[in-house]
Amino acid sequence: MNTYINQYQNNQILNATPERILIMLYDGAIRFCRQAMQAMDDGNREQVSVKIGKTMAIICEFSNTLNHEVGGDIAKDLDALYDYMTRELTKANLKNERKALETVEDLLSGLRETWVEAAQIYAIEKNKVADDSRQFNVAASF
Repeated sequence: MNTYINQYQNNQILNATPERILIMLYDGAIRFCRQAMQAMDDGNREQVSVKIGKTMAIICEFSNTLNHEVGGDIAKDLDALYDYMTRELTKANLKNERKALETVEDLLSGLRETWVEAAQIYAIEKNKVADDSRQFNVAASF
């Protein structure tokens, strides 16, 4: 059964748009952050560190893939936000501070929703261009 689940998940990733992959990464970071909070509540320091490390790895990837030439001020602001989240995660791990994890989870959730909205707008615009192109091709064939 696990083989089929893994194959399904791999297919989901391989066939996903870049926008969908970004949302999936946010989902993963949020899930790991919540798991770190649960591990903290359970007193499981080892799992706290593991889950914080996974959250941090995704956030670092977000930061590393920012295109500052194209993104301008938005990329700069996101980079600063990712840096802040990394510092909060480090603080949570070193001081066993749940509030820092809550802050990061809240920021990640807000950013995820923003990216979902942006992806929806992008898809609508992309479909409009495709529809306009089809209409032009139909008109040109007459």
